[in-house]
Amino acid sequence: MKNILIINAYQFYEGFSEGKYNKTMIDAMQDEIKNRDYKVNLTGIETGYNIKEEVEKHLWADIIIAQSPVYWFGLPWIYKKYVDEIFTEGLVQQSLLVDDGRSRQDPSRHYGTGGKMQGKKYMLSLTWNAPKECFNDKDQYLFAGKSVDDIFIGNTANYKFCGAEILPSFSCYNVVKEPDVKGDTERLRQHLTNVLSNQR
Repeated sequence: MKNILIINAYQFYEGFSEGKYNKTMIDAMQDEIKNRDYKVNLTGIETGYNIKEEVEKHLWADIIIAQSPVYWFGLPWIYKKYVDEIFTEGLVQQSLLVDDGRSRQDPSRHYGTGGKMQGKKYMLSLTWNAPKECFNDKDQYLFAGKSVDDIFIGNTANYKFCGAEILPSFSCYNVVKEPDVKGDTERLRQHLTNVLSNQR
């Protein structure tokens, strides 16, 4: 049996972001996963957490999924605080990583190879105000051909730095102006089916 940690990175803003879309996606994940041979643990950052317990959850998990709205082209600041605290504690403990991977004795070792999370996998699931067509198109003004994964390399690099494999991300687009909860939920279920069917 494999273990999945879902991190709810949502942060409440009254009258702007109440978290309903995010919660619906998490509910869909849990519903899809419960019919498989997986155990699930859920962390809600906004409701509080214990740093050492979160390190243990990362050690326990085979797959870590962060579900989050996109605020100003990044994850909410409480998620950054969470990552800083969890990975710093994991470095102090030498449990999630040992160092940055480099060695004076072996100059061939690459930066970012000192992690201890090999065999674990990380996936981002995001809700965007941005429409799908503004990604992967060099003629689009803002992202100029960049993908969601390009934009969030600063996030996924945290986990790759610690040795985890990065899974394909999932995005719900245009959720403010043209929300499609039913369609997004179905797409998320299919994405999870594809991702989980490839796990050994």
